[in-house]
Amino acid sequence: MRRHGLFDTAVVCAVAAVTLSAGPVLAAPSADQRFTTLADGEYAWRKAQMGPSEDGPKSERFKLPDVGAKVQAERLARWTQVSKELAAIPVAKLSKVNQVNYAVYKGQIDALLAEQRYREYEKPLNADSSFWGDVAESARDSLLTEADYRAYIAMLRDMPRYYDQQIVNMRAGLKRGFTPPRITLQGRDAGVGLVADAATPQDSPFYAPFKKTMPAVIPAETQAALRREAAEAITAAVVPAHARLRTFLRDEYIPGARTALAAYDMPDGQAYYRSKVAEFTTTDLTPEQIHQIGLTEVAKIRARMLEVMKEVKFEGDLPAFLTYLRTDPRFYAKTPQDLLDRAAWNAKRFDGVASQWFGRLPRSRFAIKPVPDEIAPFYTGGRGGPGIYLVNTYNLPSRPLYSQMALTLHESAPGHAFQMPLAAENKDLPAYRRDTYLSAYGEGWALYCEALGEDMGLYDTPYDRFGMLSYQMWRAARLVVDTGLHTKGWTREQAQKYLHDNTAMADHEIQTEVDRYIAWPGQALSYYMGMLAFVNARHRAEQALAPKFNIRAFHDAVLELGSVPLPVIDARVDQLIADGGKGPYPDVE
Repeated sequence: MRRHGLFDTAVVCAVAAVTLSAGPVLAAPSADQRFTTLADGEYAWRKAQMGPSEDGPKSERFKLPDVGAKVQAERLARWTQVSKELAAIPVAKLSKVNQVNYAVYKGQIDALLAEQRYREYEKPLNADSSFWGDVAESARDSLLTEADYRAYIAMLRDMPRYYDQQIVNMRAGLKRGFTPPRITLQGRDAGVGLVADAATPQDSPFYAPFKKTMPAVIPAETQAALRREAAEAITAAVVPAHARLRTFLRDEYIPGARTALAAYDMPDGQAYYRSKVAEFTTTDLTPEQIHQIGLTEVAKIRARMLEVMKEVKFEGDLPAFLTYLRTDPRFYAKTPQDLLDRAAWNAKRFDGVASQWFGRLPRSRFAIKPVPDEIAPFYTGGRGGPGIYLVNTYNLPSRPLYSQMALTLHESAPGHAFQMPLAAENKDLPAYRRDTYLSAYGEGWALYCEALGEDMGLYDTPYDRFGMLSYQMWRAARLVVDTGLHTKGWTREQAQKYLHDNTAMADHEIQTEVDRYIAWPGQALSYYMGMLAFVNARHRAEQALAPKFNIRAFHDAVLELGSVPLPVIDARVDQLIADGGKGPYPDVE
């Protein structure tokens, strides 16, 4: 046992004296060093904590994360400590590059800490996505090596542990009234039942990778063994995990979910909703301010819609024109393939003009695929990201052709399937900026791209342009609807009517969208608030630079940032103006 007292003090003093006489004392870490060490260390820990990522090896990507109580407590403690350490770093002493990195990183930590404090993990689903749906996506992945197949089978075997942890968390959320509203959960057990009721392991969606031709480098006997192991894992683990989840959803979760719609009615609801507004808009605007912005923008877009009606010489008012657009067969595809073909044609049309509007193009390409059948009924009209543009071919009368160009520009290129790879390919950015997606930036950029289609001459007819305006109206109306639902007591029917009266959206899509806003508070605000940041920044640069303004330099400047809080866009455009309009890449004139 060590004794403490005067002897210890004397030793410490002697050591200090020797140290001082031996040479200079090492300088304290600079602000840049402190910040970089903190951010890089936490992000490496975060990636290991939060589970698989799209950019990692498949052997890592198939690992299901630990979402149990012990890990949740560790996350809360870690991010609380990181937040304190961030606050102690003098931002003014950071380099210009790290001042931007600090703003981005702090926004991430603030959002992660808020989610942990409000225990978001107790609600691991919303109106169109869920933890089991995310796992199901892995069955559509391409497996290339024996290690890939073994990692996938290991994931199948681990599914009961992961699902049971999620059920424990959901039960805790249910107990305190922290669930999506019950109305948005109707039918959500269908996809779970599809897996639980598969007649044989080979009929399970999770067996799909083993139905494909396996790589020839894997010996035939090994291929057969892998298929047997997969079938055994599906029988012993996947089916029981989904059966337990279905029982929980049907007997406990859906019947017991809250009936109120507003986030304000949830535990600590007002503070919770304001935290989601801050997370999804990266601003400090209040719900009331955003509601008013929405009303103003809806009026502006409505005026443009009326101009298009005059252009096509439609006799009648806007509601009559919207009914005409929703019901005339000329505006709708006859087969799912027709819709996919239109999406592909639209994407290639952008390719033909891309170099005129962007100096730096991503190396990554994307596929165009239909939304899987099991989720299509309650999925959005389309969704895009690195390597993929999903087009919803379910219920074709709700997928108007006049909106397809706007949808394609948003979800594929130059929207999500363009911007996200550009960020990932930018090795000058730290990993936490390359890998992370901020909705206000990403969705704002994609919505900006819809309007950019008008500048690029990609809307051939007034109806196509009206489709773009309807999509703009849809996102502006979200500002009104989301804040109305969660802070002003709006009913589901009131929200549906507002979209029905102001957009050309089909009623089916209106219903799925409103349920999404109800179950995912605040996310819908990111689109239009983000778009306004890009539009206002471009207008400011055009006014300041006049003939020196170069649209390619502007786009390159804002895209090189990766995914950042909206104020960072303004700061980057300030720099573009100060540089006389010269963009980040010297080879782009």
